Amino acid sequence: MHKTLLVAGLLFALPLLAQNPPANPPANPPAQPDNPSPQKQPSLEAPQMAAPEPEQPKKPAAPPANAGKPAAKPALTGEGKVVEEIIARVNNEIITSSELEKARAAAAEDAQQECSGRCTPEQLEVAREDRQKFALRDLIDQSLLAQRGKDMGVNVEGDVIKQLDQIRIQNKLDSMEKLESAVTKEGLNFDDFKNNIRNKLLTQEVIRREVGSHITIGHDEAMKYYEEHKKEFVKPEQVALRAIEISTDGKKESELPDLKKRADDLLKRIKDGEDFAVLAKRFSDGSTAQQGGFLGVYKRGELSKQLEDQVFAMKKNQLTDVIETKQGYLILQVLERYEEGEQPFDKVENEIMDHLYSERMEPALREYLKTLREQSYVVVKPGYQDMAGGGNSEIEEVSATPEAAKVKKAHKKYLLFGKKTNG
Repeated sequence: MHKTLLVAGLLFALPLLAQNPPANPPANPPAQPDNPSPQKQPSLEAPQMAAPEPEQPKKPAAPPANAGKPAAKPALTGEGKVVEEIIARVNNEIITSSELEKARAAAAEDAQQECSGRCTPEQLEVAREDRQKFALRDLIDQSLLAQRGKDMGVNVEGDVIKQLDQIRIQNKLDSMEKLESAVTKEGLNFDDFKNNIRNKLLTQEVIRREVGSHITIGHDEAMKYYEEHKKEFVKPEQVALRAIEISTDGKKESELPDLKKRADDLLKRIKDGEDFAVLAKRFSDGSTAQQGGFLGVYKRGELSKQLEDQVFAMKKNQLTDVIETKQGYLILQVLERYEEGEQPFDKVENEIMDHLYSERMEPALREYLKTLREQSYVVVKPGYQDMAGGGNSEIEEVSATPEAAKVKKAHKKYLLFGKKTNG
């Protein structure tokens, strides 16, 4: 059975430079905070949402741009320019064969990472094929969600800048110009690179507003799950940690005192009552800043001895002093402590809530995407399969002309919930 994180799959993976930390960090990450290796950046997190109940408008008419003419494979025009093969149209936006190939490559890489050390070659091949066959569906879903975000007026520009800066820091680049140069050397257009991040964030916010906000898990339901699964909550001694990191990578010696003062000031603000997670999102240079600085849950043996002795002696919500590392200045907080043995309900309630939420998210998101498709124009070229299409995707030839390609750049499209009129 295909079991994939829909949100993570919606955006074909960016190259190494732009990989994001998971929305829900692994329970036992192997990194050692005194010498951390860069974590991956979130592919789309799946926050909270629920499908709206819009009126049922008629399906938009097919956009122009010769949608019914036979599609051409990549070829040279009279001017010597390459015309990309268009394999799908989503309202007035297009998906090209090269985008699908990138998505399929990213899906294969995801399968490789998921299977690392756990799968036989045969199992890896099955996982790779399973992921890849959903690549076109996920590209269409991502396009629908990003368009919906634009139609809702969602603005994520501040978050785009923040994420670009985090990518820059993780790759030890001391300016945005050097990040742009590094991206270009990877064979990517920097504007496309930024647009991928923008669409990911738009997708994330639409899902949060329109799907996640409608998923509710009650206390009684969580307690019932706990009573039925108590054996799952027998744990070794563990601590959940979150961090604020002020990076010194690429900084001059003369800048270090100011950076240390910034860390000291943040520590004081937390002690004075400000919210750790809010400050982490705003000021941390760490890869988990957008998760409020959450690093993960660690058991003994997974941290350096010095840090282990320190954090395992701390109480819940206690803070370290500012710790100097090779990468910068670090503030750690013990978010939760787990004593060895069966955990009481109050220690695992949030974990249970997250589990139940995730169980409901996938079908709720799938249903919401079905609604978007029913109110949109989706056409797929013969020979390509949209796994979620069913009766909602038409299969016909789509145009691969230069005029059609211009439609994508102009973002001239029909709205998902009716036509926009300028009044």
